[in-house]
Amino acid sequence: MTSVLIADDQALLRASFRLLVDNEPDLDVVGEAGTGTEAVALAAELEPDVVLMDIRMPVMDGIEATRLLDGPRVLVLTTFDLDEYVFGALRAGASGFLLKDTPPAELLTAIRVVASGESLLSPSVTRRLISEFVRRPSSPPVRGLERLTEREKEVLLLVARGLSNAEIQAALHVSPGTVKTHIGNLLAKLHARDRAQLVIAAYESGLAG
Repeated sequence: MTSVLIADDQALLRASFRLLVDNEPDLDVVGEAGTGTEAVALAAELEPDVVLMDIRMPVMDGIEATRLLDGPRVLVLTTFDLDEYVFGALRAGASGFLLKDTPPAELLTAIRVVASGESLLSPSVTRRLISEFVRRPSSPPVRGLERLTEREKEVLLLVARGLSNAEIQAALHVSPGTVKTHIGNLLAKLHARDRAQLVIAAYESGLAG
């Protein structure tokens, strides 16, 4: 059973999401928050597996709330796929994002994907990450980059390009277990929560661009 906390300042949307999620046998909504502050407090109290987080909320926005969360996976909800806050949310630790008008089946799949430890990045978000780093003159050094082997850097670059484990396996002609090992090493060495954080590390380090 995957526990879900819904954070959105619109009560009607929260009710709609709750109805949808609670109808699934493997998903359970454990709470609702109308502000980022409430989301942080409820997440600490209820310890959900996944937080559906609206970006634009009163008192504290979804980006700051995401940054303050410790434990749950965060799936950001946004109105536009190129929302100016998507980049900030991903840097704050979100595992992915979804449009609010995403079909119900896709929303449910996304919750399960994020809960399993994967990230959810669309090509449009990847393009936005690239444009952000092109626009920025410099980035702080990425901690742990010097510990990576050449093969791990190669895998990191492929992750940054949006390749799945199966695609990385085919590109490098290695076994599934080897790919998983490399990904695990990257997460540990770069102190990253998930693949979304690896993508950001790849661009911040200048490895991808």
